[in-house]
Amino acid sequence: MGPLQIKELLQQTPDAKSVTLKGWVRTKRESKNAIFIALNDGSTIHNIQAVAAPGQFSAELLLTVTTGSCLKITGQLVESQGSGQAVEVKIEDLHVYGTADPEAYPLQPKRHSLEFLREIAHLRPRTNTFGAILRIRHSLAFAVHQYFNEKRFFYLHTPIITASDAEGAGEMFRVTTLDLDKLPRTEEGAINFKEDFFGREANLTVSGQLEGELGAMALSKIYTFGPTFRAENSNTTRHLAEFWMIEPEMAFFELEDNMDLAEDFVKYVIRYALENCKDDLAFLENRLSEEDKNKPQNERSIPLLEKLSFVVDNPFERLTYTEAIDILLKSKPHKEKKFQYPVGWGIDLSSEHERYLVEKHFKKPVILTNYPREIKSFYMKLDDDGKTVRAMDVLFPGIGEIIGGSQREDNYEKLLERVHEVGIDPETIWWYLDTRKFGTAPHSGFGLGFERLVLFVTGMSNIRDVIPFPRYPKSAEF
Repeated sequence: MGPLQIKELLQQTPDAKSVTLKGWVRTKRESKNAIFIALNDGSTIHNIQAVAAPGQFSAELLLTVTTGSCLKITGQLVESQGSGQAVEVKIEDLHVYGTADPEAYPLQPKRHSLEFLREIAHLRPRTNTFGAILRIRHSLAFAVHQYFNEKRFFYLHTPIITASDAEGAGEMFRVTTLDLDKLPRTEEGAINFKEDFFGREANLTVSGQLEGELGAMALSKIYTFGPTFRAENSNTTRHLAEFWMIEPEMAFFELEDNMDLAEDFVKYVIRYALENCKDDLAFLENRLSEEDKNKPQNERSIPLLEKLSFVVDNPFERLTYTEAIDILLKSKPHKEKKFQYPVGWGIDLSSEHERYLVEKHFKKPVILTNYPREIKSFYMKLDDDGKTVRAMDVLFPGIGEIIGGSQREDNYEKLLERVHEVGIDPETIWWYLDTRKFGTAPHSGFGLGFERLVLFVTGMSNIRDVIPFPRYPKSAEF
């Protein structure tokens, strides 16, 4: 099972028993009475202090104990003489697994900018900030699986390589084994994909939803949780080319059921983080408060734990898109022309509009429903008015939309009509249309971008900082 991790050691009684710990040096300092080594193995935000007597080890050995070096320490677990932790280790034996040249090691004990840390993504998990983010990311992922298992959903693995474009966006990464220097051509001069590996055009998926619906029409309740890809040339703080999506699909769920599930689900996973990531969240909250000290009062963010509790403790406000537009048209920012983007029925709401509704008007999370059909995807169920669809978006403070979903169109003729309207060739999704011909049923689902969730829970401002190795335009370094 290996040695005890530092998280476990810090919780033990200081009874002078012999322990072995392994980890990386955060700091080393020497005084005339002792040598202090702060060690961290990634299991917790907290370091454990190991103490040696002057002269206990050779000067040559101690020169190799620098920030970033990896050590194995054996010693007695005793009561700490300093403040901040209950126990420390009185070193008896010290072994250096690997040294870190202090002249070359880029993570010295000082504050580094997030931009700099993105350039050394192979090392940034060793920092307090990114260690905390990755532990929280793990806990949220675990909570996702635990929630759906408790609700009797089945985990479905949908394909990463696909020939369909679930969103109709057309911004997909192509998958091919063709020689790009000698592309086969048809008589008309087009690329002959019949000679490619799959015998047709293939891409990395933008969503597992369409295949997820197939599973729901047999197993009733399924969810997917996997990587998705969008070749959108967007260099913003909210977009990635590779990200993870959580997509439940449920037979016999209508719009109201879908909203109930989305609210219950997101509250569950955030509550799990609040209960199981207290030290990491406290560290990140303190980090954010330090950053806010340099900002004007009106630009300071809500304290992290308060923001998370705000979501968990409040029932989400539910209203239609049309009602939201009316509120925005009557709002002070609109009347004073302070919104950057115009407001009117039929627009796709921008983040500033969504955040106004959440943060200023209702002061709670919001679920908007029944959007205009023209701004939503082809698979959403048409309302009786013929103008809107049974869509739903969940809006959060500080981030805007975090969940998008809908009741799916279950009527074959209506779905086929929408497919033609948006210019999709029915032959490319014949299998999707089939489910509306053979035992169709009301069904719903939603999608949650996992990195958006991690961004919200950690309080970070750039989505590239909540995934271990971000992929975005001109960057696939690691």
